[in-house]
Amino acid sequence: MPGLFLLLAAGTVVAQQSTAPPTTSKPSSQSSQSSQSEPVTTLKVDVKLVNVFVTVTDATGAPIGGLKKENFILEEDGHEQKIAVFDKESALPLSIALAIDTSLSTRHDLPLEQASAKRFAHAIMRPVDALSIYGFSEVVHEATPGFTPDLKRIDEAIEHIRTGAATALYDAIYLTSRALDPRKGRKVIVLITDGGDTISKVDYKEAVRAAVEAEALVYSIIIVPIEASAGRETGGEHALIQLSEDTGGKYYYATSTAQLDDAFHKISDELRTQYLLAYYPSERTSFSEFRRIAVKLTGTPAADAYRVRHRTGYYSTKSEF
Repeated sequence: MPGLFLLLAAGTVVAQQSTAPPTTSKPSSQSSQSSQSEPVTTLKVDVKLVNVFVTVTDATGAPIGGLKKENFILEEDGHEQKIAVFDKESALPLSIALAIDTSLSTRHDLPLEQASAKRFAHAIMRPVDALSIYGFSEVVHEATPGFTPDLKRIDEAIEHIRTGAATALYDAIYLTSRALDPRKGRKVIVLITDGGDTISKVDYKEAVRAAVEAEALVYSIIIVPIEASAGRETGGEHALIQLSEDTGGKYYYATSTAQLDDAFHKISDELRTQYLLAYYPSERTSFSEFRRIAVKLTGTPAADAYRVRHRTGYYSTKSEF
């Protein structure tokens, strides 16, 4: 099956503001000459609204809903920012890229993954949501194609993905991120994989940057193969764990269908109880291209016991691709 590599141009939303000369009484001849000799300037102000999708959980990992704007403190590079937009995420559309590892190392588990993925799609999808299915082995193939709310098409796409040889995991992350980048609302990548990468054309850093630039939350379901693999390579697993944490997502291990279904169920619950905090950066205190974000809780008795997850930052400029 031919691989389909998607490179979608990502755009940054920019607010432009023009300042025209104020209306005054008729100028004198001297001031008129001065006005004619001085060009009228147009001020263009680049204003980027930074979105931060936040998940709050208790000590058991259960999502916490019902928090208010005043319960959050948001900082960029250590400086508190004014929250311009606050919203509970359950009403916003979801765009989900579900990428399933179809390499030989997962061939025994693939039927279980396909069945569980279909149950997840049926549980999570609403008419306003859209989902795209990817299979990745030595190539990355978009099986849907495109994002669709049609559960019949999604089921058929999941059923028709086939096994390959090697594993282009980082390519899958990169390409799903680029596909998600121009979409509105919440953007999510769900990876089902054993964690190895053997053949990608892009490296880990490029894959992470693509996900961060797309504002995609990455949820990794790491499959421990049916054949006991005590000596398996765990470098890829650690990379997925770090990627999930950096983007505000989460990782899960699954050794059985029940655990796989449970991971999907927890992801679904989280996506229904997230918060959106958005702000216009007020200060530039660092020359670094990467701006670090921190979110803290306040004004709630159990704040110290809650865990707050969100992307760790954003890039002030986007990559050219």
